[in-house]
Amino acid sequence: MGAKVLERFPAGAPHGSWPAEEYAARRRAEGEPAKVIMDIMSDAFLVVVPARDED
Repeated sequence: MGAKVLERFPAGAPHGSWPAEEYAARRRAEGEPAKVIMDIMSDAFLVVVPARDED
């Protein structure tokens, strides 16, 4: 099972700002099973959903 990246956010967000978590929360409110993971190699937070068979 893979994952589809919906959006990338740099890890250096201003203090108190969580743009990846906020984006994922909006997607979850729309019914998407979005979650945030950290990509250490690119120093970014990724918002992902499980890949669908047709993707």
